[in-house]
Amino acid sequence: MSIRLEPLRDAHWPVLETFSLPLDQEKYTTLPTDLDSQLPDGVYPVVITTDEPVGFFLLHDTERVASYTEARNALLLSMFSINHSAQGNGHAKAALRLLPSYVREHFTDKHEVVLSVNLKNEPAFSLYQTVGFVDTGRLIDGPVGPQRIMSLQV
Repeated sequence: MSIRLEPLRDAHWPVLETFSLPLDQEKYTTLPTDLDSQLPDGVYPVVITTDEPVGFFLLHDTERVASYTEARNALLLSMFSINHSAQGNGHAKAALRLLPSYVREHFTDKHEVVLSVNLKNEPAFSLYQTVGFVDTGRLIDGPVGPQRIMSLQV
């Protein structure tokens, strides 16, 4: 089973609409079905697929990135999740390892990806560190408490 990152297509929605997360995970992210129908310019939805979608995230190339880094060549990653039924199979780690090549292919002028992770969300923090994100030492306020800012050079 091979993991791929693909731009969101209409054909992905029937499976994305079935995604669920346990409550202890749902408080830290947002499901694809919670998206506004029209995303603003500069926000790019990405689907993590095997034979069908297993995960989802957004890449932002908007003014919002400036809240996370001073670098002008950065993207913000948000809403990262793996459908509960597909968890525990290494999909998240595999997808994040594909992220640098995906960014180099689709966003040729970008050389950094930043994200925030809740201080209480140790499993996510550990995952991001495992795939090369580094803790910048910066904190921001988030909807469920303080968030660490992490960065990955691509």
